[in-house]
Amino acid sequence: MTENIDDTDRLILRALQADASESLEALAARANISVNTCWRRVKRLEESGLLMRRVALVDPEKAGLGQTVFVAIRTRDHSAGWLERFAKTVRAIPEVIEFYRMAGDVDYLLKVQVASVRDYDRVYRQLITRIDLADVSATFAMECIKNTTELPL
Repeated sequence: MTENIDDTDRLILRALQADASESLEALAARANISVNTCWRRVKRLEESGLLMRRVALVDPEKAGLGQTVFVAIRTRDHSAGWLERFAKTVRAIPEVIEFYRMAGDVDYLLKVQVASVRDYDRVYRQLITRIDLADVSATFAMECIKNTTELPL
């Protein structure tokens, strides 16, 4: 870990990853430190950027977005200008919830969360009409076996 953190910081980070709504008092008690000390540690972790943000997680199924699609993209153009246009295009599509530049046979990988195959097709058409791509391949998830936002600290 590149940040200078101790076991108490790790405990705080693990607890916040599991439930960011836990009260500062409960978090301090769990870490066996005062509330003021806990507050200062959380602030320091936020200011350092190690603790990026605290969010609420929404169940995709219950939100009507139960279809996860992994989209592998290959391109012929590897210029900085093309990447800038492509990134801007992808960031403008709310159904794309993760976006990676890859090493290997695939240039980019997208994770898309939609309600149905028909909704994915709409996203696909947005991509291919806005930017030149060599190949787009979609893989539809059948079942989520594990999905966590918690890093192993």
